[in-house]
Amino acid sequence: MKKMVIAAGTGFLGTVLIDFFKGSYQEIIVLTRGKSEKKNNIQFVHWNANSLTGWEEVLENADVLINLAGKSVDCRYTPENKATILSSRIDSTRVLNEAVLKCKNPPKHFINTSTATIYRHSEDKQMDEYSGEIGDDFSMNVAKSWEKVFYEVHTDKTLKTAVRTSIVLGKNGGAFIPLKRLTQLGFGGKNGSGNQFVSWIHELDFARAIAFIINNKMTGSVNVVSPKPERNDDFMRKLRKAVGIPFGIPVSKTLLQIGAKIIQTEPELVLKSRNVIPKRLTENGFVFEYHDLEKAFKNLLS
Repeated sequence: MKKMVIAAGTGFLGTVLIDFFKGSYQEIIVLTRGKSEKKNNIQFVHWNANSLTGWEEVLENADVLINLAGKSVDCRYTPENKATILSSRIDSTRVLNEAVLKCKNPPKHFINTSTATIYRHSEDKQMDEYSGEIGDDFSMNVAKSWEKVFYEVHTDKTLKTAVRTSIVLGKNGGAFIPLKRLTQLGFGGKNGSGNQFVSWIHELDFARAIAFIINNKMTGSVNVVSPKPERNDDFMRKLRKAVGIPFGIPVSKTLLQIGAKIIQTEPELVLKSRNVIPKRLTENGFVFEYHDLEKAFKNLLS
């Protein structure tokens, strides 16, 4: 493969993908709000994520375009933050669609991130791409609007895939580091009832799944999560065991709501039950390196 373009690729997931793909592509171009520069075969190109200012030329002759843009949901859902969460996803997706259409030789494949949060809170049913039930609240409506904008533009020469992912567990970023620290401090008990499911994926399997989607030319919406969602109570128990902490103080829903206000985040991030499975990946033959949570934790702590 010759050329990969990653929009908003300077964060945790972008770093995971660059590390994984840098030996497979002759050139990786990262669209960033930072300055334009080149480091080995990684080229950083400045963009503003909402208008065409010349950066779109780098999409010519790309094998794949991956969009990771979007304000973090790890914040309070104030009216201002809600507006930015939505607009940062909609604007970047819309302008990339526009850029693809302008190309003489557009990217062969456009992969846009989405979220497993598009499915309703579920403690009773596993959500796959065929029978998963899409709900109706702020987070789910953001996901629906995001995918609608992505798919509404038809690109004859470019395949399109929306990647619905959840918690990506990584050694150097994502949710794993703060969860590990809380557990080491003794706060590794269940959150709320502990019955809610956690959909997760190891960082290596996340990157491998993206490669699988590209190589197999998969289109449409794909759940990129581990095949074994864990109840929060079990997830935290296995994390305690992995870090060698024999106890964990449980955190009630009320305390979570109070704590979330203090640290400026939303309790939904840990209380919503994301009971999501990757049916399309597995039925197409993808094999997870880390489908077992204990194995994933062991690797991340090694």
